[in-house]
Amino acid sequence: MSPGPEWKTGGMSIGENLNPIKNLDRETVWQLLEKHPYGRLAVEAAGLVDIFPVNYVVHQHKLYFRTAQGTKLSSLIVNDQVAFEIDEVSEDHVVRSVVVHGKARRLETRAEIDAAEELPLKPWAPTLKYNYVVIDVENATGREFTIGEEPERFPV
Repeated sequence: MSPGPEWKTGGMSIGENLNPIKNLDRETVWQLLEKHPYGRLAVEAAGLVDIFPVNYVVHQHKLYFRTAQGTKLSSLIVNDQVAFEIDEVSEDHVVRSVVVHGKARRLETRAEIDAAEELPLKPWAPTLKYNYVVIDVENATGREFTIGEEPERFPV
């Protein structure tokens, strides 16, 4: 019995044990999150999933961003479970992506807001954003691969 799908590239078969997609370790995942100033926030409300680009900062293994009133804020108030994603493609064609799952909440206390205002977090769009949101990270994973040719497929 075969261990799983195989790929053929350049005359060589590659089984799952040589999967070109690698999982990133926890330290690398957090380094990437700290390196990138923007990502995509996925929220769900009333059965609809939406994705928003946001600029953010990492502080004490939490993600912080600012937002105005609207769909994004309303959605995370209704359902605090969110996903957040960043990715990068290097000049040498290495792709890395990180996905975070967690609970988002608007900062409410004066102490929380004052602390958030000390973070290097300025809106990129020239709009007023009075709401600070934190994502308490429950899980963060990352993957890496090098862009290459599609392997030859075996007939089905």
